[in-house]
Amino acid sequence: MCKVLIFGGTTEGRILAEFCGNLGIDTLVSVATEYGASLLPGSVRIHCGRLDQSQMRDLLTQEHRTLVVDATHPYAREASENIRGACQLCSVPYLRLKRESDVIFGEAASDMEELAKKLDQMDGNILSTLGSKSLPDMAKIRGYRERLWVRILPVPESLRICRELGIPDAHIFAEKPPFSVEDNLTHIRRCGAAILVTKESGAAGGYLEKCEAARIAGISLLTLRRPSEEGLSLVDIKKRLEMEANYGG
Repeated sequence: MCKVLIFGGTTEGRILAEFCGNLGIDTLVSVATEYGASLLPGSVRIHCGRLDQSQMRDLLTQEHRTLVVDATHPYAREASENIRGACQLCSVPYLRLKRESDVIFGEAASDMEELAKKLDQMDGNILSTLGSKSLPDMAKIRGYRERLWVRILPVPESLRICRELGIPDAHIFAEKPPFSVEDNLTHIRRCGAAILVTKESGAAGGYLEKCEAARIAGISLLTLRRPSEEGLSLVDIKKRLEMEANYGG
């Protein structure tokens, strides 16, 4: 019998969880946060909390999983490395979900160091939608306390990071996605942004809505490129899961 463990926290992870539930596959979904858990269907079991590689290995063993799907965020490279390592230790097949690349307009940066340098050379207010983990790098930007507005999840850890870095509460949009084009325009106008900073997060991550909002507002768009990686498309992983459900792995 196929017993799947999905490491989620993304839109694709939720889609795959629903897909497995519809196929009747024994599915466990591991997410890092309560917010990620709240987005999942009731047809699957959920493990909530961050795991290191040893804990992932223990979860695989205790739950007798026969297949792992890594649907974590494209930028969560450490998580993917730990998942892959745990699967190797447990001899469990590992499938990495790879998002399709986006068409980028405006400027792009390959990493946070390059992105911060580009922003340091640009003038005007900045709206960052990169999330709280990027903030220590964003704090290296010239005049960041005055220029930088951030959009983060409304969770204590994210707010703590903002406050430790001296980002004023008035410069924080603590809201849950998804965000429409109009939502993005509202945030751009509220902070008078001249630059919108985003990840190459794909259609599932709201990238297209942010691109369109920047175009309508007539402001600069700066995109943090997605790390290059090998993997399977959402369609290909669904086909593999269908095969596992039909033939019992």
